[in-house]
Amino acid sequence: MNNIYSLSHRKEEPENGILYMVGTPIGNLNDLSQRALNILANVSLIACEDTRQTKKIISKFNISNKLISFNKHNSSIKIPKIVNELKEGKSIAIVSDAGMPGICDPGEDIARCVKSEGIDVICVPGACAAITALVSSGLPSSSFIFEGFLPKKKIDRDKILLEISKNQKTTIIYESPKRLKKLLEELFDFCGGDREITVSRELTKKFEEHVGNNINEVIEYFRDKDVIGEITIVLKGINKKRDFNHDKLIIKKDLNDLIKAGLSLSAASKYLAKKNGFKKSEIYNII
Repeated sequence: MNNIYSLSHRKEEPENGILYMVGTPIGNLNDLSQRALNILANVSLIACEDTRQTKKIISKFNISNKLISFNKHNSSIKIPKIVNELKEGKSIAIVSDAGMPGICDPGEDIARCVKSEGIDVICVPGACAAITALVSSGLPSSSFIFEGFLPKKKIDRDKILLEISKNQKTTIIYESPKRLKKLLEELFDFCGGDREITVSRELTKKFEEHVGNNINEVIEYFRDKDVIGEITIVLKGINKKRDFNHDKLIIKKDLNDLIKAGLSLSAASKYLAKKNGFKKSEIYNII
């Protein structure tokens, strides 16, 4: 047991020509691991989403190192430069403002480019809002889908929301506080009000909050509130057995869309009956 403990606490020196993807806290700075601190202190430079944010982190732990900006706005310019630095033998750490680089940020792009050049990429794990919210939710976690931020364009957004509504797996979604209420209404339209859900905000911080149990209750809870803090949503999947109430919900929505597109009620009902394996009269009954 002592040998295992000693091995797990050996000081790891960053190696030359390696890209380190370093997880940073999502709120509580005490979540930064000792391994991450050591890597950040000893790499040749740190490429960060926002140098001002990263400076706060390293200043707290008395780390002094060279910082450069690397984010979605300048990634196409910075990636070739970082690759060249790695080829010259420098060790570089990539960090986002919070959480794991590569999750909903350009860390994904640089990891792919660096690996295509035959350069090693090593992950130094840290906090992740998606996993933190999932574990806290109590919803099924053995199999899940991470959607990140949903598209803003309606046609793309509706397509993914429809997929989510039919999925048997737990779904994790990121959302901004300003758009949370809109997304909850969309989830109500596509999934119904009884679907189990947990909305987590301010994860790992002093005012951490987890709101459930179903979409109806969550909509009511946030109705008259000013929402603050980053939001992570965990939505339970549909039951394995065909959910008739869910079918009715989707058919109603499809029917309205078809009528808005110019089809008559009769033509739209006939089409949906054939598509969903119902009789035309059953579509009328659903309405």
